[in-house]
Amino acid sequence: MYLNKAIIIGNLTRDPEQKALPSGMAVTTFSVATNRVWKDKEGNKQESTDYHNMVVFGRQAETTAQYLKKGSSVLVEGRIQTRSWDGQDGKKQYRTEIVADRVQFGPRRDGEGFSGGNTNSAQTAPSQKPTENKAEEIDTIQYPTEDINPDDIPF
Repeated sequence: MYLNKAIIIGNLTRDPEQKALPSGMAVTTFSVATNRVWKDKEGNKQESTDYHNMVVFGRQAETTAQYLKKGSSVLVEGRIQTRSWDGQDGKKQYRTEIVADRVQFGPRRDGEGFSGGNTNSAQTAPSQKPTENKAEEIDTIQYPTEDINPDDIPF
């Protein structure tokens, strides 16, 4: 059995670039940075960053190009692929990338989360943050005061 699966959670290092294949299908490329933090033997904090090339096709390519931008948080699931071609200088060129099966948008930097493309913040009262609205809604939930008898449940 073989498995080629990659799951990357990170931030975009540049704005996505959308193009179209000769067939008309959309293809979007972007790069994601992931950070790793650890302590070395002496207890000093160490940090490294890795950069991952991403490719996404079809409808997901269109939404990715439309809603994501440099700095956006994203989760990408896909497969690792290395392709090669002959460069202009005659040398063989290689590029390893993750071909995305699924792209999930992370929370936005302004803390509102993905809103389905509606970037107009006028829906929220200017004096209240969205998290405050959610907290008020939770506080106003009315729970039943009567006890539930397990014998009354029909299954």
